[in-house]
Formats: sequence, structure tokens, C-alpha cells
Amino acid sequence: MMARQFRPRSTARENLHAVIVAIPWKLLLLLPVLIAFAIPAYLFGARIGHNALSALTQLVYTASGPPATATATPLPSFATQLPQVGSFLYTVKSGDSCDSILTTQMHSADAGTIFSDARPETVRALDAALGQDCHALQPGMVLALSPQYPLLALGGVVLKIEAATPQQVVPTPLIAVPTQELAPDCSGGCSLLVRIAPQVQVHLLVQTTLAIQVGAWVWAQAAMARKPVANFNTYPYADPTAVLNGMALRACDFQVNNIHDSNALSCDQLLPNTIDDDGGSWMFAVTGASALDHWHYPLHLPAGTHILVWLSMQNGNLTFKNGNPLYRYDDASHLYVKI
Repeated sequence: MMARQFRPRSTARENLHAVIVAIPWKLLLLLPVLIAFAIPAYLFGARIGHNALSALTQLVYTASGPPATATATPLPSFATQLPQVGSFLYTVKSGDSCDSILTTQMHSADAGTIFSDARPETVRALDAALGQDCHALQPGMVLALSPQYPLLALGGVVLKIEAATPQQVVPTPLIAVPTQELAPDCSGGCSLLVRIAPQVQVHLLVQTTLAIQVGAWVWAQAAMARKPVANFNTYPYADPTAVLNGMALRACDFQVNNIHDSNALSCDQLLPNTIDDDGGSWMFAVTGASALDHWHYPLHLPAGTHILVWLSMQNGNLTFKNGNPLYRYDDASHLYVKI
């Protein structure tokens, strides 16, 4: 029979030594170093991830957002002069009649229809405009001839926009995205308050799919407001005593900043007018970079010249051709004289 073997119990000192040997001292020494690198790395990674998410959100919002609006450009300076309504004189010759004079001198193909003996009030209005009785013309009489349904050319900065179509409400996005002011919908028409000179504002009536913001610069040719005459809604002449400040003008050939609206109303669509029948239109304008020169008509006149010009209709556009009638305003006589 084998004798039992007894191991002596470990002492407290031996147990402490065993515990100390079991502790991974190298790991404990390495842990502060790891913590020192881990915390900045985490903060840096969190910041990079946040920026990447914001950039991705911006990219998605931009890609799915509304079409780009007209590119902002430095605003031109205001024109120093404004278009001047007026007339020029014509001396009656043998064989002339009011219809023939308006047809040959004013390119008014529809004069006999606009002013008709069947409607005496229209002939009386013509007599008042010409300063003579059309039924009693004599050679040597002097008539004051005015352009029918005149246009004017202008440029200016938008101060206020009133849209005919209510602006669509856009839901609030679930994620934070850059705020973007929506442009009013002017496809159904807008009234723009436009400053065309430091102290002159007009109400420009436009119909366009271009985005328009307050502060944008707009260019337009526009139908001038005509003199109201009782029972004569198609009276063709502007009121020579009317002031441009506050006038309501219907726009055609419309441009916002540097974007031209090819789908906007053409000037022969502004009723009433006789552009198609006449083969063109008269325009009151002022030469200069901030005025008529924007349309690049080959006039070659000093800047600031008040003119009355006949523009020919060609392929749906109004153009100036050599030989077209051209008049400048004479401040002394308050009349237009031929150039």
C-alpha cells in the first residue's frame, strides 16, 4: 500500500508573486499609448464622415432640385436718357389723302381700316392727332404724324414681382439642406416693378418661363401705353403728354440677366398691333450701352440720342435695315426730324 503524498500549502507571499506574474504588464503599458491615438482618430473619422454625409446630401439635393435660374451678372448702369414720345411733321402734297399719307409715310397698311368713315369717332380722333381735317386736306397743309402702336426698348432692375399664378408649396425636407428661394411662376404672367432710371419705375407685364428674382436685370422691348379714346379701343397712338414713370408696359423680346427667353411673346403677339400687316414696327428709343445698343442694331449714333426708328419684320424678328426711316428728337422744336 502506497503512502499518501502531501503538498505543502502556498504561502501568501507565493500567491502574490503568482498574481503579479499573471498580469499582462506589457498590455497595460501599451494601453495608454493606444488610447492616446484612438481618441483623436475617432474624432477625426467622425468629422470626415459628417462632412462626407453633408456633401452627399448637397449633391443629391442639387441633382434633384429645380432647374438653374438665370446666371447673375454685374448690373449695367441705368440709361441717362429715356425714350421720348413725339411726332414729326409732313407737308401735304397734291393728291394726298390721310390714308395715302399714313400708308406711305408711316407704313400703316391698315390705316383705312383703323380710321373708317363707317365709324366717325375714329376719323375725329385721327383729325385731332394730325391737327387737320382729313376731309379738307389742301396742298401745303402741315400734319403731325405719330407712329402707330409704338414700341420702346428698355433695361432695368427688378424691384418687385407679382405673379398671376400662385407659387407652389414645397414640403419641408427631412434632412437639413441649404435653403433656396423659389422664383415666382411667371408662365401665366407677372407684373414686374422695374427701375429703369434712378427716379423712374415702370410696371412691366411679362409672360415667361425664365426664373426671375428681385434684383435681376431685365431687358425688354415693350408696347407703349396708348392714349385712351372713348369708343375707340384700337386707337393706335401713344399719349404725348403721358409720363413714363409708373406706366404699365407689355413686354416682348424678353431677357433676364444674360438669358434670352426664346419662348416669350414676340412683339407681333401683343394685341392690338399691325406689325405683321405693316411689315414692321416703329420704336421710341435712346442709343447707348444701357439702352438700344443692347440689341446691336447698326445705327452708329452717339450715345444718348433720342430716336424714332422703323424696324422691319424679318423671320419673326424686328431688325433695322439700311434705308429704314430714322428720326432724332429735336429739343428746340419738340419734334422728331429726319436723320
